[in-house]
Amino acid sequence: MEQTKSADGTTIAFDRSGEGPALILVSGALSDGSTGIPLADRLAPTFTVYRYDRRGRGSSGDTSPYAAEREIEDLGAVIAEAGGSARVFGHSSGAALALEAAARKLPIAKLAVYEPPYVLGSDRPLPAPDLAARLHDLVSTGQRGEAVTLFMVEGVGMPPEMAAGMASSPVWPPMEALAHTIPYDVAIVANYAVPAERLATIRIPTLAIDGGASPDWARHAVREVASIIPGARHLTLGGQTHIADVQVLAPVLAEFLS
Repeated sequence: MEQTKSADGTTIAFDRSGEGPALILVSGALSDGSTGIPLADRLAPTFTVYRYDRRGRGSSGDTSPYAAEREIEDLGAVIAEAGGSARVFGHSSGAALALEAAARKLPIAKLAVYEPPYVLGSDRPLPAPDLAARLHDLVSTGQRGEAVTLFMVEGVGMPPEMAAGMASSPVWPPMEALAHTIPYDVAIVANYAVPAERLATIRIPTLAIDGGASPDWARHAVREVASIIPGARHLTLGGQTHIADVQVLAPVLAEFLS
């Protein structure tokens, strides 16, 4: 992987593939840049695709204390490596990060987001304000699995029995390895409310996507995002969940971001 430096000196690792306009993929919670490989492979014939490890993940560095603004600067550093302007696609908390970056006027030409994890208060209880602090306490005392479970139940809204079942699955060890970054994702979405005032300042072509098989609370939030950003489009991918099939997602992104 190649490397760049963020504004605070943190090393950010990235990979690029394909040819065409620059497109940066921003991963969500409990994932790193490698998560985007299948999507990047699909989009590489149309774009020069940049996958990067968000700070604290994969080959990227980390610098304390954490602040969501530093992650916006990280994305800005990758955009600079891509030539000074780029299309951006963000998934989940990566979608929230991309939206915050667009609101702060980073040089993003077009933006597509998939299910930023906001919550409308009428759909399900908002996570407690101290969620990030409790997650940090668990990780700092070596309780990484407990931190992942807490995030899945309170942050994602997963039933406790489902979260418990995941603990014995092959996906659990990689998630535990990234548990220290969960408070970062929670910080990015702040109180989980849609940041309407900031979103209303976005003035670039934006596509807000949800999965037709995703929970209602997630889909309602995406529609709210699309209704706030001037000129934004909303699209539901029928039959898809929070993790969309790249064979379904890639053509949609290629058409909108081209």
